[in-house]
Amino acid sequence: MADRILRVTAYTTFDLLDGRVEGHDFEEEAPAVLNVTAPRKNPDHVELQLEMDNTQLSELRPHADHVTLSATEARELASELEEYAQQVEGAQSE
Repeated sequence: MADRILRVTAYTTFDLLDGRVEGHDFEEEAPAVLNVTAPRKNPDHVELQLEMDNTQLSELRPHADHVTLSATEARELASELEEYAQQVEGAQSE
């Protein structure tokens, strides 16, 4: 991704996932970077970061979205991800 806002390193959680943005009058697909991080010193939250490859989007200006989660919220998200991953695996094995 050219002109990235998020710093992508070997420690980035996921880079170049299949991403999709949806608005009232548009829908576009582009590679995306998804990262989970926490402050190095005195961590007090978990941050979920998402950035779409702006070279393939015509409807949105370059940006990155950030969601701040408490430890409890991060665990709840992890639990939901695990539950849906099991559903997908179950459906694919049938």
